Amino acid sequence: MFRKVSFTFLLALLFVAVATVAFAQEGAAAGMSDSVKTFIALAAGFGIAIASFGGALGQGRAIAAGLEGIARNPSAQPKIFIPMIVGLALIESLVIYALVISFILVGKL
Repeated sequence: MFRKVSFTFLLALLFVAVATVAFAQEGAAAGMSDSVKTFIALAAGFGIAIASFGGALGQGRAIAAGLEGIARNPSAQPKIFIPMIVGLALIESLVIYALVISFILVGKL
């Protein structure tokens, strides 16, 4: 119950941070207001922080489940190990996408 509530809260916080930047009026390159710059910096920081936290949590759970499955049935190691590595790569790619988006946001400053 607590994990669902905290995840919902983090998701709502992320939507608020992104919506603030998305609906901000884009000004000239030199005439961008300080509040817009502040929200862009906050969105980039929160975005990469949440993505890295979620990625680390997901990778930890995936590795724990994979190792537990291998420990219970060592003969199934090849069938568990390869999909686990593919899953870890996909989780890591999502974190890298968040990093790229945060670099794009910081580039707008």
